[in-house]
Amino acid sequence: MSGGIDSSVAAVMLHEQGYEVVGMTMKTWDYASAGGSKKETGCCSLDSINDARQIAVELGFPHYIIDIRDEFGDFVISNFTEEYLAGRTPNPCVLCNTHIKWDALLRRADQLGCEFIATGHYAQVREENGRYVISKGLDDNKDQSYALWGVTQESLARTLFPLGQLRKTAIYDFARERGFTELVNKPESYEICFIPDNDYRGFLRRRVPGLEERVAGGEFVLRDGTVIGKHEGYPFYTIGQRKGLGVALGFPAYVTAIDPETNRVVLGNFDDLASTRTVVGKLNMGKFASLEGRGLVPSTTKIRYNHDGSPAFLEQKGDKIYVYFEEAVHAVTPGQAAVFYEGNDVLGGGWIERHTIGEIPEPSEAVAVR
Repeated sequence: MSGGIDSSVAAVMLHEQGYEVVGMTMKTWDYASAGGSKKETGCCSLDSINDARQIAVELGFPHYIIDIRDEFGDFVISNFTEEYLAGRTPNPCVLCNTHIKWDALLRRADQLGCEFIATGHYAQVREENGRYVISKGLDDNKDQSYALWGVTQESLARTLFPLGQLRKTAIYDFARERGFTELVNKPESYEICFIPDNDYRGFLRRRVPGLEERVAGGEFVLRDGTVIGKHEGYPFYTIGQRKGLGVALGFPAYVTAIDPETNRVVLGNFDDLASTRTVVGKLNMGKFASLEGRGLVPSTTKIRYNHDGSPAFLEQKGDKIYVYFEEAVHAVTPGQAAVFYEGNDVLGGGWIERHTIGEIPEPSEAVAVR
């Protein structure tokens, strides 16, 4: 229970359905310790914790706070920092779901004798052919299945998503009908929980002493190596970035590649962001235990949370999946998650490693993959 409307309504729904509910709020981050300029907000703030507790008090079920700041910092925040220093763009929310939240909830559930854990995510889960399959939530605008691809089969076997078959409008109606108007009027937070001011550059500067001096003065270059200016340091840029570059090239310029070895940031036009292939590693498979031996598997592949998904063929070779897009997609970004869908079902996902066409082989089978 984060204190927001989704997890609160999920708890109320389960309570009304007759479940013996125990509320859990996780303290993942103490923003004041990061030296940020904005008041702590979102799921880790004292106000949010109190809001979650109040729901539990009103409905008469127990509420606990789990302090996982050490685990969160050691894994999620360290990874966030290391990925930017490696020239990649991390996705901390997926990491947190995969390695922190579910593990922490299940440990506490076992201690309390609880059979299931439940969250306010807009997604669905079912058992089919001995596998637990995540599928998209009914509300396309709120679907969060992309962020859940890394949850293990063992965790999914004990997971409930009460909101999966509801639209957001129904959640608001549910809260109003039961008098929880403060939930309806509460603004939702979309920032990374440990960067509520959305200034990830400032966070990195505070997190890594001396970083700015170490990386400042690197070169902006074109694809052919022509130097066209200086930048603030490669960790402060992401693939596909257009704003805040501080250079004028006579055409809209985008970051198309980042080289941490040389502290160079490559700029180009929109077409230079196009990729037809990518390789994905550190897999977690969903609907099927593996795609190896299945040849080229058709899918819709999402390369970031707000991506609609693109038709692609998948070929698994060992612990990697090679993705061959039917048409070029733009800004395939190492460090982000690629999630594979069969209709509404999640086939699996992993982390994007490479997107340079010369590094990725042709598909093994003859097929019309452009």
